[in-house]
Amino acid sequence: MAAGPLSARVAGICTDAAGRVAPGATRDQLLDVQRRLSEPLRVAIAGRLKAGKSTLVNSLIGRRVAQTDVGECTRVVTQFRYGTSDRVDVVRRDGSRASLPLDDAGAIPQRLGVPRHEIAYVDVTLTSDRLRDLTVVDTPGLSSTNQAVSAGTRRFLFNEAPIDDDIDPDSAGALSGAEAIIYVFTQSVREDDVQALESFRSMSSRLSSNPINSVGLFNKVDKLAGAGTDPWGVAAALATDQRRVLRRVVSDVVPVIGLLAETTEAGRLTAADCEALRELARLPEAERLVLLASVDLFTQRECQVSAEQRERLLRLLDLYGIGYAIAALSSRPQLATGELLRMLLQASGIARLRQTLEETFRWRTDAIKAGWALSSLEKIASHAEQPRDREMLRDAIERVLQEPEYHRLRLLEVAQLVTTGSVDLPDQMEGELTRLALSTDPAWILGLPGAPPEHLAQAALQAASRWRAFAVSGASPSQSRVALVAHRGFHLLSQRVRGQAAYS
Repeated sequence: MAAGPLSARVAGICTDAAGRVAPGATRDQLLDVQRRLSEPLRVAIAGRLKAGKSTLVNSLIGRRVAQTDVGECTRVVTQFRYGTSDRVDVVRRDGSRASLPLDDAGAIPQRLGVPRHEIAYVDVTLTSDRLRDLTVVDTPGLSSTNQAVSAGTRRFLFNEAPIDDDIDPDSAGALSGAEAIIYVFTQSVREDDVQALESFRSMSSRLSSNPINSVGLFNKVDKLAGAGTDPWGVAAALATDQRRVLRRVVSDVVPVIGLLAETTEAGRLTAADCEALRELARLPEAERLVLLASVDLFTQRECQVSAEQRERLLRLLDLYGIGYAIAALSSRPQLATGELLRMLLQASGIARLRQTLEETFRWRTDAIKAGWALSSLEKIASHAEQPRDREMLRDAIERVLQEPEYHRLRLLEVAQLVTTGSVDLPDQMEGELTRLALSTDPAWILGLPGAPPEHLAQAALQAASRWRAFAVSGASPSQSRVALVAHRGFHLLSQRVRGQAAYS
């Protein structure tokens, strides 16, 4: 994946600095940061045991590779990344690797062949195009009753990764940790969920003042519905409540039905499954209602569809998905199988999640990775053995922080503070700041579609003046800090518009 301009600038610092320091731990750490900047964004899937993390991983990858049943392979951290062949490597704490084939179903084997206490993580490479720009890290559970499992997750995510004796723990943790997180929970958010997210956020240094790199996933919302009822109204209300609880640690809360998403995205529903659903849809309405009233009734009641087939449908869709498909087929008997699958995919909520990830993570990748890398460089500088190396790195970091490109990250930070309610602004100013942070289109930012460059440049200067005036008169200290960032952002926007006009 090509690095963005800010990441490329920080990578340049690493290259230059690595050539100026003596061989040893500091140089190795600088080269590791440089390497990570050229890699896809690393997103960790975290949460409690049985929250549906592995199911979500399979949905994002588009293949059922992660095991969802509790077993040996679900108790260790697993990294999924793009490769030219499908491969599973069990990485030991000493750095050695043991390779395994995928099982007959195309999933990670339940038994890894290495004692769990020796395993650092499992490294899975897949020929999935969805992993070209995204590396997904599946974790066992931060609140596991098994302390060894929880500790393994924290080591990977929260600055406690297995390290070489020559590398300090802080730097090693920053180098191996995730850059963004999806935190999965079910109906309620507990205090230790918030604490876990705070822990991740605190490791992000320059991103730590806001939820720029975290999204909450409200999973299994189909469990909110009774027989034949739609859960999404309740799910939307609960998600709104959860956003308020988590507003300082995640950028959004997205409700989803993970099982339905996995089944449709991974192509698990066969022609025989769809035919069984059609047979169920042809039953009298009263019989359908009875079957869908409970899992026991669905699997044990006499029916022309075999009990084995119905049990399979439950594993793939659960009662809500089955009921949704039956209702669609009952109202439209000629519904094509492809259209049914598209409807089930839409009903899962995964499209909303993908849109959120696109808006929250992918387009911010450059800022997130650069912020992570600058944080890592600061830690490397603080632990450098030679004073001249410390000063050289700190000077280079400071120069980057003064560059206009870096200001985009500052804008994202303050916009998050405002949109999450940490800092209050008048609605009009909040909208203006959000547009400035979320777009590079001057006409959209300034609300002047079709305006010529000279008008846009002048409007940007006027906006900069308004924000400056607000910062120095009548604003609270926190509002003033936000306003000064917006002031510089609009000033830089004016300069960019004038520069582009001069070259056009």
